Amino acid sequence: MLDHSDLKAKPWWGYIEVDLQDLLSESLLLLNKASKWDQKFHDYSFVVFPAAKAYEGFLKKIFVDMGFISQEAYFGKRFRIGKALNPSLDLEHRDKDWVYDDLDTYCQGKDLPNFLWDTWKQARNLVFHWFPNELNAVDLSEAQRRIEMVIEAIDKIFDKCSVQLNTKP
Repeated sequence: MLDHSDLKAKPWWGYIEVDLQDLLSESLLLLNKASKWDQKFHDYSFVVFPAAKAYEGFLKKIFVDMGFISQEAYFGKRFRIGKALNPSLDLEHRDKDWVYDDLDTYCQGKDLPNFLWDTWKQARNLVFHWFPNELNAVDLSEAQRRIEMVIEAIDKIFDKCSVQLNTKP
């Protein structure tokens, strides 16, 4: 099971803000603690929430740093990751903040944007939202898989894209 020291060893760890580091660490802490609890829960989505929030923050940061979205979109309240990454978004709804094609061009094909989109759906949307007739409860092993998926998505961006790290000392 991953822990905080595993995260600190990542090449991108110094790139992300402290609040995003804290959120990722908190998900791993919750995961490790929950695995030792006698009390069992129907849904462990709460373990994934901090990582999902960190993923959103990371994507916004990387998109602005790569020039895919403006500073206005980054700091504003209207930019939506789900819209920006959605490969099936209707043409009439694609605007300057739709980043799927930018990722395809800049990061060596559709594999990365598709993985980022899938991670967004699995580790964020299905964790945060409830839909009638869909049982989206997350057991502990699934919570771990989704946290690992977020970390893998961040790893892949730095592996597939030419990201210039502006690491903090």
